[in-house]
Amino acid sequence: MLLIRRDTGCVHPQGSELTPRAVYEERRALLRAFAGGVAGMALSAARAADPAAPASSRFKVAPSSVPGAMTMEQPTSLQDATGYNNFYEFGTDKADPARYAHALRTSPWEVQIEGLVQKPGKWALEDLLKLSTQEERIYRLRCVEGWSMVIPWVGYSLSELIQRVQPLGSAKYVQFVTLADKASMPGVRSSVLDWPYTEGLRLDEAMHPLTLLAFGMYGDLLPKQNGAPLRVVVPWKYGFKSAKSIVALRFTEREPATAWNKAAPQEYGFYSNVNPHVDHPRWSQATERRIGEGGLFSRRRKTLMFNGYEAQVGQLYAGMDLQKFF
Repeated sequence: MLLIRRDTGCVHPQGSELTPRAVYEERRALLRAFAGGVAGMALSAARAADPAAPASSRFKVAPSSVPGAMTMEQPTSLQDATGYNNFYEFGTDKADPARYAHALRTSPWEVQIEGLVQKPGKWALEDLLKLSTQEERIYRLRCVEGWSMVIPWVGYSLSELIQRVQPLGSAKYVQFVTLADKASMPGVRSSVLDWPYTEGLRLDEAMHPLTLLAFGMYGDLLPKQNGAPLRVVVPWKYGFKSAKSIVALRFTEREPATAWNKAAPQEYGFYSNVNPHVDHPRWSQATERRIGEGGLFSRRRKTLMFNGYEAQVGQLYAGMDLQKFF
């Protein structure tokens, strides 16, 4: 049974819905990959069954040494973070991902590296997991619709992978291509966006240490509704820039097409940096509502420039007109 909190509109799935019995073996295979293939990690079976299990039963991950990668703000509850999502491949309602993502198969999984790189090819998920020691990073996540969360992510800097594939000097951008499977993703059958969902970053943005290749959250594997089995997290940009369920990275010389920019270029720019001074055409971006803080009528917070990461990333945009390049 789904529990609906009337004050937020959030749908809170029960544990059995987050990990359906039909995909138990698939999940166990991925857990073995984590436990066996990544140095310094351990997982107790109790963690998967009990989100409130003590820290000793969670992944043991390295503390992040990246400046700005941790915040002292209170993390959003696991229930809110997994029950209130934008993942249009599963539907446009915030509860649709939690309802339908159980059908997604995440093992086996490969990521294609293509375009302007010296080492194109396919990477198995297991090899990506082994590439670097996992860290926990507590990042703010800001949605263009005016709500925000604070989430403990598990992963490592995307630059670790980019350095291995050796981009050519002509590569200026990275495009992320995500899964578009009509069999498991009911939203892909609609025409709301041009599928597959694509996103992109300038190469220097993708190489910034804060840009995370994430495999987990809250000390566990990524839930399917949050972008399993791997996604990017770009904390100074609006949430739709952080592509989920990635199947390809494409290195290009020209700015790549992105899903929301193609759908409504007057509303969604390529950069989509969190900026309280640049409003969406239909609403202000000056304030935000933190999910879990009292519902629709909770006090609103002032939106921070670059989502609070200005000290770390502001230099990437020195001299740019951020009203024009929104």
